[in-house]
Amino acid sequence: RLGMFGKKTILFIDEIHRFNKTQQDTLLPHVEDGTLVLIGATTENPYFEVNRALVSRSVIFSLEPLQQKDIASLLRRALADEEKGLGSYHAQMDEDALDFLSNTANGDARAALNALELAVLTTDPDDDGIIRITLSVAEDCIQRRALQYDNISAFIKSMRGSDPDAALYYLAKMIYAGEDPKFIARRVVICAAEDVGNADPHALQVAVSAMQAVNFIGMPEGRIPLAQAVTYVSCAPKSNAAYLGIDKALADVRNMQIKGVPPHLRDG
Repeated sequence: RLGMFGKKTILFIDEIHRFNKTQQDTLLPHVEDGTLVLIGATTENPYFEVNRALVSRSVIFSLEPLQQKDIASLLRRALADEEKGLGSYHAQMDEDALDFLSNTANGDARAALNALELAVLTTDPDDDGIIRITLSVAEDCIQRRALQYDNISAFIKSMRGSDPDAALYYLAKMIYAGEDPKFIARRVVICAAEDVGNADPHALQVAVSAMQAVNFIGMPEGRIPLAQAVTYVSCAPKSNAAYLGIDKALADVRNMQIKGVPPHLRDG
């Protein structure tokens, strides 16, 4: 194509981190001479999982999870679109069901659309010929009981406010509602670093150990190390110096002119 028509080839590699270093190296000369325009997608950190030479010749774009309002917009569009969506089924969704599906999708549009499709295809129309997607139907399709998501905020605030009883209560509500235990463990780890910090460095060790234990043993036994970490983080002394400090440093890096490293700190 390049020799005969002067056209470059776009090569898209999904999950490029699955290529080993040697396989990635084979791409480099063809990227350098312009034979290929390489687009790689990865769910891992490219600065660790992709060859440094390829990274240095690339522009890195970070794709963030969709917001709840974006998921809700996609669901409404899917219900209305008769050509590519479910519009021909004449389905209507209650607002609380829409909020529930867009919340529990955790930024994953595919999960939300799959749940919506299942709800539409398994719900009988009413006397008016309308398929009505209620909160109960949405719960059945995503296999998770509805839970007011301000409970997650209350869970974090209870640990931050050194109230282990309240923290355990909200932990129990999330477990009972079917919340992903890995998500809960991540929140405990974040709280241990953000709110406890160096006031008790063991808190982060306990939280990370609980996260690893949940991954290793699963549920329902995973509730026990989760409870251990939650009560430890709740009772620990609090310091957010690390959290505030790194945010101020990052703000300086973004907003201030970066000067050179002072001579006495440079590598000899």
